[in-house]
Amino acid sequence: MQTPFALKLDPSAAAALAAAKAHEFHQDLNVRLTCPDCKDDAQLVEEYSSGDLVCGGCGRSFADSEGDDPSRVGGPQDPLLDPSEQLSTVISFKDNNTGVARALQMAAHRVAKDSQGGTGRDLQGAFREISTMCEAISLPKSIIDTTKQLFKRVDEEKVLRGKSQEAIIGACIFVACRQGRVPRTFKEIMALTSVNKKQITDCFKAIQKAFETTTATSSASTDLDSLITRYCNHLGLSVPLQRACAYTGTAVVEDGVLAGRSPITIASSCILFVTTLWGQRHDPKEIAKVAGVQDSTIRTGFRYLLPIKDKIVDLRWFDETRPADQRAKWENLG
Repeated sequence: MQTPFALKLDPSAAAALAAAKAHEFHQDLNVRLTCPDCKDDAQLVEEYSSGDLVCGGCGRSFADSEGDDPSRVGGPQDPLLDPSEQLSTVISFKDNNTGVARALQMAAHRVAKDSQGGTGRDLQGAFREISTMCEAISLPKSIIDTTKQLFKRVDEEKVLRGKSQEAIIGACIFVACRQGRVPRTFKEIMALTSVNKKQITDCFKAIQKAFETTTATSSASTDLDSLITRYCNHLGLSVPLQRACAYTGTAVVEDGVLAGRSPITIASSCILFVTTLWGQRHDPKEIAKVAGVQDSTIRTGFRYLLPIKDKIVDLRWFDETRPADQRAKWENLG
């Protein structure tokens, strides 16, 4: 019978193998900034007064070195603007009453006007105004970006030469809201921009003709459901009341009792009808302030709804098992 034996590795060979593994190539991912004069990276310190890196040995500053310093950052850049357009020069008003500052400001204004093709429009200022207006009516960032892109196209292609900047911004916001499926009425845009309806509609038609902005999803500028939801949110109505108002609005449109009326009038009248029926009546003047219509118009629409009240309500609203604040009663209509 043959005796088994074990293989043993020569200690010298094991040491040679370990040495070979130790000398294998490894990529050094550490980023080291060394002083080209001192050849030492241990002496680099940050000067907090200026925010620059300085060599502690020779005093060399790395502020003018090539490459980007990740610790030195500025304001966010707008991709819709050229890098040169995002830089500006501010001229001080203090010139000891010599008039030099005013002359420099007038010269800078002429240069800016010539660089903008004679339009005199400042894209940076217009973009700030667009952001302020859109945020005032709680529009999402996607609508703000679409408005800015549309305004820039209008400015570059000189589509609305001679029109006021506020009217152009209002028309761009109106088109962007339609494309983003969050439509706003002309009255809301008028209240936002303080521009009359004729100027906004003229700019809107010119933009629509030049850029063909009409889409299948934007054929209806004001959807009744979206109007009712928005008005209910402004009035602070509960979710069950909002659903009831939407139900009544759909029923009113199907019945045709308010045919020919604007969606704003229909939405306001339905809100007054439902809140009164549920015992949570809101004053027509309060609804009119939110919707931007006359309170007499809302009262007239409300009177038209009374003869067909049985057709535009859900009988489940009158269930006795419902909570008192979510139950409708016919006697509330008077």
